[in-house]
Amino acid sequence: MKKLTLLFLAICFVACKQESANDKDFTTLFETSNGTETPEYKDVITYYKDLASAYSEISLFEIGETDSGNPLHLVVFNADGKTRLNEIKDSPKNRVLVNNGIHPGESDGIDASMMLLRDIVQNDSLKQLYKNTLINVIPVYNIGGALNRNSHTRANQNGPKEYGFRGNTQNYDLNRDFIKQDTKNAAAFAEIFHTVNPDVFIDNHVSNGADYQYAITHLFTQHNKLGGALGKFIETQMRPALETSLIVKKIPITPYVNVWGSTPDKGWSQFFDSPRYSTGYTTLFNTLGMMVETHMLKPYKIRVEQTYELMLSMLDFTEERSTDIKGLRKNAVKSILAKETYPITYEINRKKEPSLLQFRGYKGEMIDSKVTTGKRLFYDRNQPYIEAVDYYNQYKAKKEVTIPKAYVLKSGWNRVIDRLENNKIEFTRFKKDTTITVETYHIDDFKTRNAYEGHYLHYNTSVKIDTVSVTFSKGDLYIPTQQDGVRYIIETLEPEATDSFFNWNFFDTVLQQKEGYSSYVFEDIAEQFLKDNPEVKKEFEDKLKSDERFAKNPRAQLNFIYKKSPHYEKAHRLLPIFRVSN
Repeated sequence: MKKLTLLFLAICFVACKQESANDKDFTTLFETSNGTETPEYKDVITYYKDLASAYSEISLFEIGETDSGNPLHLVVFNADGKTRLNEIKDSPKNRVLVNNGIHPGESDGIDASMMLLRDIVQNDSLKQLYKNTLINVIPVYNIGGALNRNSHTRANQNGPKEYGFRGNTQNYDLNRDFIKQDTKNAAAFAEIFHTVNPDVFIDNHVSNGADYQYAITHLFTQHNKLGGALGKFIETQMRPALETSLIVKKIPITPYVNVWGSTPDKGWSQFFDSPRYSTGYTTLFNTLGMMVETHMLKPYKIRVEQTYELMLSMLDFTEERSTDIKGLRKNAVKSILAKETYPITYEINRKKEPSLLQFRGYKGEMIDSKVTTGKRLFYDRNQPYIEAVDYYNQYKAKKEVTIPKAYVLKSGWNRVIDRLENNKIEFTRFKKDTTITVETYHIDDFKTRNAYEGHYLHYNTSVKIDTVSVTFSKGDLYIPTQQDGVRYIIETLEPEATDSFFNWNFFDTVLQQKEGYSSYVFEDIAEQFLKDNPEVKKEFEDKLKSDERFAKNPRAQLNFIYKKSPHYEKAHRLLPIFRVSN
């Protein structure tokens, strides 16, 4: 009898607790403030904890650590009930990943996602509609920036009243860190990304730039770069379907207005999202990615509401085209490897006619500044227009490489190895010293930018490639390209690729010559070396005759001979990356 009483009390306790949770008011601060405020970070997480307690369809996970010391959170909607983290990526359901607050001042997605998940779990029709989709949401990605709350740093933005700061705890812009992964945030994101393996990725932002009539724009990953059937699908199927869906909802939308120092009526090119950006990174694993860019000058309430509707439209499309999306992703790697070559840099294809957009803008003109002695750009909202403008959204490969059988990376380059592991790249290590024929990279030339996101980013890199026999040491890494991460491997290890690890300074120590010579000592060695090597002597003398500047520079002459001699170190400008073709 006592046991039955205890059981009855336990049942009553659980029932009362469940009833209490379901009765909880999940109205958001955004709603109670009439669309003028966004919650603090702690309140966002508390909201999702309460939502997960109240509804079995919501699961909340802590994954990794951010630079702020706080874990990154992942919220998952699953109509079938609580979700097991290790089962997400293998689920037959559609997998959508939404990222919010990468720039915490751009908080539209934070509020829209809170309402979206609440509305789905509280509405049986919506739960049924999305029963075949796992909706994965990162509530706030840049936690350090969210904690650095203020009302002034978004000078160009119309609300909310308070918001976070763009830089993270280390003042990194996290939307430049996806490939280089300097931050703990980026490493934690990679863990979430590979845990989910999303079919579709949405990153919610607010734009800077020109003024125009739209409250929301889209920035799909560049379709030529995504390439193949996936690229064609995102450009000819996904983008038009999303635009049409929003038009039906009376929400006009246009491609992201990539205009700086000009006005939209002159046309613009599609933003090119290299792998430093979120959608450029997710593209490397054949995910259909897009950024939402609401317009900074539109009221916060409208921006959030339209972000909400866009995410619903994307969920609808994902449900409707689930079979196509999964089939395209399944075959993507096979299609890439079948082409044998892979593009690593791109340029706008000016030979193709631009697309014409019926653009809703405002007349822009240069008028006298009332503040400075110069001119200022002024958009006259009393003069709206709808005009056809040129949109350059076709890119072509500028540089391609042959896809090798594998790459070899010398051991000891731990920052690179860490990132390979973070991104689930498969590799083995030589169990003993092994000699194979490979292609080597010597850095021939490059340019370097000023300080940028903690680096001095290289660009316009060129290399000299030689085919030689190299003895690799036990422990060196052998990285086959026949794997899902082939795009990641190529775009990080090929030094000429836009966001390669070389361009991000991971190998800068090879650029410094460690040994040298004293001229008065090497003079005698050089004299003997030229006597012993007549072919070098002839090359030296020919250069003296053909190059006037060289002929007037004794130091350059001696250095020329030094670099031809066995005394010049082989490691100078030699990357510790090698291509295996056979």
